[in-house]
Amino acid sequence: MEEILVIDDEKKMHRILQISLEGLGFHVSSASTGLEGIELAKTRPPSLVITDMKMPGMSGMEVLHEIKNIGEEIPVIIMTAYGTVETAVEAMKAGAFDYILKPFDISEMEVVVEKAIRYRRLSRENEQLRTELQSKYRFDNIIGRSNSMQRIFQMITQIAPTKSTVLIRGESGTGKELVAGAVHYHSNRSSMPFIKLNCGAIPGTLLESELFGYERGAFTGAERQKPGRFELADGGTLFLDEIGDMDMLLQVKILRVLQNGEFERLGGTQTLRVDVRMIAATNTNLEQRVREGRFREDLYYRINVVPIDIPPLRERREDIPLLVHHCIDKYSAETHQAKKTILPEAMEMLIHYDWPGNVRELQNMIERSVVLTRADILTPRSFTFPNSPQKPATSLNDITIPEQGVSLSDLVEEMEKSYIKKALIQAEGVQIHTAELLHITRKILRYKMEKYGI
Repeated sequence: MEEILVIDDEKKMHRILQISLEGLGFHVSSASTGLEGIELAKTRPPSLVITDMKMPGMSGMEVLHEIKNIGEEIPVIIMTAYGTVETAVEAMKAGAFDYILKPFDISEMEVVVEKAIRYRRLSRENEQLRTELQSKYRFDNIIGRSNSMQRIFQMITQIAPTKSTVLIRGESGTGKELVAGAVHYHSNRSSMPFIKLNCGAIPGTLLESELFGYERGAFTGAERQKPGRFELADGGTLFLDEIGDMDMLLQVKILRVLQNGEFERLGGTQTLRVDVRMIAATNTNLEQRVREGRFREDLYYRINVVPIDIPPLRERREDIPLLVHHCIDKYSAETHQAKKTILPEAMEMLIHYDWPGNVRELQNMIERSVVLTRADILTPRSFTFPNSPQKPATSLNDITIPEQGVSLSDLVEEMEKSYIKKALIQAEGVQIHTAELLHITRKILRYKMEKYGI
């Protein structure tokens, strides 16, 4: 829940703002002096600060400067009963988000607060995306030396600067979202939002409100206005994953936005205009769905301006060694272990596996092997494939061990989680004894406890 800090020496003002803002779904904390408010903000940085200009001791301008030292991204709204043009200009130059004169209509304050909170959310999202840009959305993190991947890299470079709609096709786990991110972050929209939505993960009845937003009172539970993904992506890129699962009626509205850049929020009458580049992705055959009448032909041609087809991992086996070494380095570093090496026969085994889950399956298998292999060398025994035993046998007659052997890494995550919990209980919570019981290092135990939320 977003927290708003109100700093004012009038208790009546505290009460009015608390009732109003908590009615909008925010948590409100208050302070009667600037110094008290600064101490609260240092202890628990708020999402927004509303401060009076004239107070005993520290003024609103001094509060503004101190808050900006705590967090430059925290918006500050200044209230005053002694407003002049000069003080307003001074406050805005110092970094105030807005400036409101007392007495004010509470609805005016609510509008400014909603605007400030939305600004704060977008700032955090952009900061997160800029961080991801440094580590995730780079060609050298979309691993591939095969001809097919090199062609994709070249295509990303060519289409990124354009406004063309892109359709990324490929099986689950091939890295469609990474490609979409690379297109966005190599475009001239890279400083604007990159908004993502998985159409297959949201029920059709909710997907429309997620895409287009809704007005207050549009339906039961709509207690305040909410912007949709198109609105949040204005000026940037919207990535719609699994677009083939979208309802036919909703497809008509998507087509309108792509053609005219216009839409209305759910329950609203005002037409909004946005400048959004759309990237769609699917793991289904859209042409077949068009023939079956399950996907609109006009929308298909509208999103299929620039198609990018990502091949499954089994069709680019020459990329597997690069991916394996990349994942070993990554997970060795994350678990604070020395970099592990892999035997040639183990690599051959990985190269010849068909990887139905593609790169995602490979990443998960390497992570599991790095975490559970205590030695610095990964052997064929370090990897277990789906056709190996997955459940503990009830008797020795039920046990079948393949020629390459079996690794305990084949335990399903829930069972592994249960064993860790049981060992912790048996060791009375002492981690070093728990690690000994599980035959793993203390660092690995801590990593897995964090991973499973234990």
